[in-house]
Amino acid sequence: MPNNLPPLAVTGATGALGGMVAQLLAEQGIPLRLLARHTARVPQQPDTPTFAVSYADKEHAERALRGTQTLFMVSAAESPYRAQDQRTFVDAAVDAGVRHIVYTSFMGASENDVFTLGRDHWDTEQYIRERGLEFTFLRDAFYQDILPSFVGRDGVIRGPAGDGRFAPVARTDVARAAARILAAPVPHARRTYTLTGPQTLSMSAVAEILSRVTGQHITYYAESLDEAVESRLAAGASQWQALAWATSYAAIATGEMDRVTDDVAELTGTAPVSLEDYLRSDGKSSS
Repeated sequence: MPNNLPPLAVTGATGALGGMVAQLLAEQGIPLRLLARHTARVPQQPDTPTFAVSYADKEHAERALRGTQTLFMVSAAESPYRAQDQRTFVDAAVDAGVRHIVYTSFMGASENDVFTLGRDHWDTEQYIRERGLEFTFLRDAFYQDILPSFVGRDGVIRGPAGDGRFAPVARTDVARAAARILAAPVPHARRTYTLTGPQTLSMSAVAEILSRVTGQHITYYAESLDEAVESRLAAGASQWQALAWATSYAAIATGEMDRVTDDVAELTGTAPVSLEDYLRSDGKSSS
């Protein structure tokens, strides 16, 4: 493999977040290499090498990362094996000589996170630390663009969020923050940023905003945790999926998501977009 490849690598290049970050960096003229599971779907950019990479395949990942100094690591797709696969990829990065990983984590990630998938993020954060890498962790709130998918066919959002509040963030704001860090990563080493939208909302308030924007009558029904798990199992979800889905709402109910930060504005120079403004723009830039 040639040794003159760009020292900045971006994973998830075919995904919404990784693709936006890659585009923002390319617009600044920053050389980079793109990693994705399926390179045929990677948008073609001049003088930008692409590599097919699976987080679970250490050998191929290590080859793709050789010569990389800074790595933007988008968290892997949700699965029972995500934590282990991400450890494998971090090992590949270390063996390839990567110095700094910018990792997309989740707001409130902890060893005993109510949201079961938040524990995967915590595991990856700790493993990156253990392997001695420089790091920047982007702990994102729930993405605004996924909220319309929470609405059932009957116009009801169901889940055990109670009256808890959270501050959903636009994926475009996360991408802008990530691109700013990746363009000059050294000042952000060993920093953790919590990226939120500009206001906290209850799930009932989300339903009201969706109703206003879409013209449909959308409401929220607060399930119990047991009800939520059983309803997802009945719909065909596996046990881990049902528990992950239900506890994502439960984390809101506990209050651990009830926080707004200035990190997006401090990193990018502009305030984060609100949920209603995002929806009224049709989410074109984040879809």
